[in-house]
Amino acid sequence: MRPPPHILVVNGIKVRRPVFVLAAPHSGADLLARALKRSPGFHVTMGRAAVAHVVYAFARRPSIAGRGMGATRVLRDAMAESWQIVPGACEECPAPCREAGGVTGAGPCVASGSVARFGDASPDLLYSASVLLQAFPDARFVQLIRDGRDVAADMLADPAALTWFKPAMLSDETEFPNPFLGVSSGEHRERWKAMPTAGKCALRWRSAVRLAASLHQELPRAQLLTLRYEDLVASPAKATGELSDFLETRVPKIALLGGNMPRVGVWHTRLRGQDAELVAKVAREELTRLGYVPSP
Repeated sequence: MRPPPHILVVNGIKVRRPVFVLAAPHSGADLLARALKRSPGFHVTMGRAAVAHVVYAFARRPSIAGRGMGATRVLRDAMAESWQIVPGACEECPAPCREAGGVTGAGPCVASGSVARFGDASPDLLYSASVLLQAFPDARFVQLIRDGRDVAADMLADPAALTWFKPAMLSDETEFPNPFLGVSSGEHRERWKAMPTAGKCALRWRSAVRLAASLHQELPRAQLLTLRYEDLVASPAKATGELSDFLETRVPKIALLGGNMPRVGVWHTRLRGQDAELVAKVAREELTRLGYVPSP
């Protein structure tokens, strides 16, 4: 049974049907957030410290997210803090959020009088999806899926992503199963530590898309939309049209266009030799299920 609705008011605006973007790393969440930030009436944040602190606490220690209304209140309060529209607020935003909002000064990136809906596309928000649903029962969730081989290739080139793969991440206090790192049992601790980084990237992607699949069982159909990154690239007008219908707003396709959009199929040139073989081996089941490789 869901908790009774909680009316959250931010800057005098009632938070109704907030939108949360869920994705594995390097799967296009930032591009979708840019489009939403440039949609009429939306105030969308990405990676604000208040939210990131809670999201990564839940991701690294899944049991925290299961602590009932306490976890719900913590995450709801973090979102409320992140969505505050005050002078200088954008100074605390990470670069991708500032760029997406076209912010060059202190901000804020929106005027409170123009905001009707809120949203968030913070990295790794996927691991807080169940708590977000409890905190905002009328929320809309948009999840992005991208070829795991391309994801691994981009992760290997991203120093920030690689910091999560240090051996110290699996300490004696680590909880299992650990969807964030893709490790199902404490018995696999040493195997994970010895695994090449490409394999760890594949594990993170595999675990993320499995979690994304489970959301179809947890979330009502009217509240969840799944898009493929490859469709955003190939047919931005169709993808934004589908998103516009789902959110009952106008999402501009122009926001998805530009030279910074990661290409489809980059793994062919950037993921070579043993790395390519390892990613394919670790992620084969999910790559096949999602149609990225043909069934054997």
